[in-house]
Amino acid sequence: MLVQELQSGVVGAEARLPALADAVRSAGVIERAASVLEAARKRHIPVIHCTAENLPAGFGRNHNARLFESARRLGLENHPGSSSVAPVAPLGPADSDVVLPRLHGLSPLTGSPLDALLRNQGIDCLVVMGVSLNLAIPNLVFDAVNRSYRVVLVADAVAGVPADYGRQVIEHSLSLVSTIVVADQLIEAWAKMETETRS
Repeated sequence: MLVQELQSGVVGAEARLPALADAVRSAGVIERAASVLEAARKRHIPVIHCTAENLPAGFGRNHNARLFESARRLGLENHPGSSSVAPVAPLGPADSDVVLPRLHGLSPLTGSPLDALLRNQGIDCLVVMGVSLNLAIPNLVFDAVNRSYRVVLVADAVAGVPADYGRQVIEHSLSLVSTIVVADQLIEAWAKMETETRS
């Protein structure tokens, strides 16, 4: 269960990208993500909060794309240990969750030790929620598929700007490489699997 950048400095109280934060609020992303995480934890499904962080003094930051320069101008300073890197409150983290910072790039599968940790756990299917459908979510999904993971995208627990563009990314790109579900479908599927296992 991967939660991409649903953190205070990106979509929460300290968000420096107001259009994205507004899209997340309008779509009810946090509420749906919270319900999925509650169901995942009950079933002991690992929950990993993939946060974006920057080292002090900008050490090792990306300088190779306009996006990174824009983030610097907007004051996106997600320093380790600061409140801006904390998952938004309704999402935890619970004691059983893992918070895994990404210190460079756009995807936790290349910007953190996530891939090695998942393989060490024998995990081969990733459920993805978070932001944004503009860049980080597609990057994460494609990285996962290229590394032979199966991907489930929770379509009502992701957002992009503008909202119509985000929906098109899901329909015309991500649906070709991942299984698309909504939060209620996923929770019902888990409950059904649990019932079948018991019987």
